[in-house]
Amino acid sequence: MNYNQCWLNYNPIDNYPDKELLSDITICTGMNHNSLIINNAVDELRLALNRILTVNINIKYLEDFTGFDSIKTGIILQIDKEFPKIKIRNDSSDDSSDDSEPNNEGYSIQQNEATILISAGTEQGLLYGSFDLIRRIAQGDTIKGLDITQNPKNNIRILNHWDNMDGSIERGYSGKSFFFENEEVLVNARTKDYARLIASVGINATVINNVNVLGAASELVTDSYLDKLSAIADIFEGYGIKLYLSANFAAPIEIGGLSVSDPLDKDVINWWENCVKKIYDKIPGFGGFLIKADSEGRPGPFTYGRTHADGANMLAKALKPYGGLLIWRCFVYNCLQDWRDYKTDRARAAFDNFIGLDDKFDDNVILQIKNGPMDFQVREPVSPLFGGLKNTNMILEVQAAQEYTGQQKDVCYLIPMWKEILEFETYSKKEGSKIADIVSGNSHNQINCGMAAVSNTGNDFNWTGHDLMASNLYGFGRLSWDTDLTSEQIAKEWILQTFSHDEKVYNTVFDILMKSWSIYEKYTSPLGIGWMVNPHNHYGPNVDGYEYDRWGTYHRADRDGMGVDRTVKSGTG
Repeated sequence: MNYNQCWLNYNPIDNYPDKELLSDITICTGMNHNSLIINNAVDELRLALNRILTVNINIKYLEDFTGFDSIKTGIILQIDKEFPKIKIRNDSSDDSSDDSEPNNEGYSIQQNEATILISAGTEQGLLYGSFDLIRRIAQGDTIKGLDITQNPKNNIRILNHWDNMDGSIERGYSGKSFFFENEEVLVNARTKDYARLIASVGINATVINNVNVLGAASELVTDSYLDKLSAIADIFEGYGIKLYLSANFAAPIEIGGLSVSDPLDKDVINWWENCVKKIYDKIPGFGGFLIKADSEGRPGPFTYGRTHADGANMLAKALKPYGGLLIWRCFVYNCLQDWRDYKTDRARAAFDNFIGLDDKFDDNVILQIKNGPMDFQVREPVSPLFGGLKNTNMILEVQAAQEYTGQQKDVCYLIPMWKEILEFETYSKKEGSKIADIVSGNSHNQINCGMAAVSNTGNDFNWTGHDLMASNLYGFGRLSWDTDLTSEQIAKEWILQTFSHDEKVYNTVFDILMKSWSIYEKYTSPLGIGWMVNPHNHYGPNVDGYEYDRWGTYHRADRDGMGVDRTVKSGTG
């Protein structure tokens, strides 16, 4: 098995400014050394500091920190709820990014004299704090006088893998799946390194199979696969990551022997309740389901005259006793449109299908909404659902896989696009109505909200098909953790950790990344039109590629004008 470690390569730094401070380190923790998360945090600190600085590392698991003063240099990992907070600084540094106390995933880092204190309310927070300290050192930043508190802006930071059970990946451009092969679940060294990678940037959940649940994938929720999935979940748990599955809404028919999958049918309800119980018996920390329904041929509640709320709530109720979440995609539209139909408008489909259901969903249901009203085009307006829904949990869905943005053959750094989306003001409220405010839950006082990305990973040596496109995976994690980070900051972090501190290397890669989205847009899809690609594979410019098909992807450009007529008088209204 041959692959690199991306930004966790931990390249040596010869001239690190605080090397003397870190010349001989003792990592002390009062936590139980049987904790997977604490052990992983300690192992990562030891690995990183050994490689970056070639220093001696000693590990001490202590019930308290008596005698710590005798240690030359130390990193303390401390959970506040178990120990009184050790104050190692009396002043307050301007470097603090958040004045509040750490939340359940947040952490504080303080440095004073010979001590670096990482404190958090949970083991997961300590893991994130450890990765933060490593990130700063790997970039060559000084840690002298460091005094910060970090809390994630979004509670849910989730990857969606479109991996199939045969090992292929829908819209995948980085090789084969490292989760599945020949209808079997894979668990190996790469599983753990994947968990390390995504945890290092704050991602706390992942869906490992395709939303188009076909064939053997429908059986992932059965005993046939739960043992292997449990092994994956155990690895993920050690890095604070929840395992989710895409589920087939028609599973009661396809694998359950029922004649319907009507969400209000008692037998269907009982089938799902039993299914969910079996999953949680094997995987107590299971996150929940992601559902694509009534979309592009996938079954759903419309078949039975039911609403999306009916379908989502039925599954959510089955998950609720175990703390599980139900994520329901809003990518629902008529995919059998006649191009001569000037009244049907795909761009308004998600809004029309869901706006009337605001406040009809249970509190553990989350609507996952694509960033734009169409389908991950090079440029789109923001989906109006974000501003329209006020009583429903929402997740913003973006696509790190470059389906329409170069397929990881071309460089297209997507963080500037995602920043533009997050900064968009919806005016849903007088204040605090940017997309970032809404999907964080702050606008409407919600908890189960956040960001999702369709993953761009595969089993290629470099994970992402193109050496530079791991920047999008890294960037999604960092941006979903802290939406205030700039595209420039994220690019800088990634380059310094991945390649080199050499000024020429840094400047060259930085320049390529920051110009790439604009360049790609100009030579493939100018004027905000979209869909000017070759049908089906979605690569290569083709002005009328999707103009006369069934997908509702029309730009209507002719000698008289361009675009869909959305007027009341003659258009879609």
